Amino acid sequence: MTAIPDLPRPRPPRTPIEGHYCRVEPVTPDHFEDLWEAYSADEAGAIWDYLPYGPFAGREAFLDFAAGLYLGEDPLFHAVIAGDTGKALGVASLMRITPEQGVIEVGHINYSPALQKTPMATEAQFLLMRHAFDELGYRRYEWKCNNANQGSKRAALRYGFTFEGVFRQHMVVKGKNRDSAWFSILDSEWPAIRACFEAWLDPGNFDAQGRQKAALSAADR
Repeated sequence: MTAIPDLPRPRPPRTPIEGHYCRVEPVTPDHFEDLWEAYSADEAGAIWDYLPYGPFAGREAFLDFAAGLYLGEDPLFHAVIAGDTGKALGVASLMRITPEQGVIEVGHINYSPALQKTPMATEAQFLLMRHAFDELGYRRYEWKCNNANQGSKRAALRYGFTFEGVFRQHMVVKGKNRDSAWFSILDSEWPAIRACFEAWLDPGNFDAQGRQKAALSAADR
């Protein structure tokens, strides 16, 4: 049986987390213009389909929204910053932060087209997981999504989360019932998952065109 860490655990600090391909750092107003530019590349607005907000009529509407949501402490939004350009290309948040139980969730994930399906996209998730488990000592890390969001469910499994079930009619989002799929990683599972991420993210796993040589195997640990 896994030992229970001393509780409560620390709340996540507002500090950047450095990776090889990107860094993640708490969102500030300085990121808003980059995010609007990156999100605007999705002219169809599909990146907002499973979020409870968006798309937005224009830049000012987005900036007002971002100022109202992205700067809080829970959810604690992080911008994903490209290592080569320094541009913010998407966000993910640490949320439902429960220090007294050592439980934390990743959510509000919104990746622009330039971030999707890149090593940065995967590394950003790894950096937040590593922060939660190795630096802050949390014992449970959660991922929840609309059960109709097949892409999000595939991502959770690829990253090594365990599917725990579906909460039916869990929410009403944009006027529709939402069934929520729940996933988790436990602290006892993290070392094997971490090793899979580290192997996949190694620069030697990518060819000169940036294509992976071996797939991320966290789901098959």
